Amino acid sequence: MKVLDSIVLILVIIGAVNWGLIGFFQYNLVNGLFGSMPALERIIYALVGVAGLYSISFFAKSKYTDSIE
Repeated sequence: MKVLDSIVLILVIIGAVNWGLIGFFQYNLVNGLFGSMPALERIIYALVGVAGLYSISFFAKSKYTDSIE
């Protein structure tokens, strides 16, 4: 599971950086890189969204490991 958690964390960071760029500079990095490939752009957005939902489980994992120690 550690590999999956690392991938999810990377995707969440990519999403956060993209939203930061949109907020500060009105620049969409994903669109800038993959704007000519709208299907790939949508897949990336979907993966980042699923990663965000999966990252909610990090709270449960943290509470579970805290209660064991």
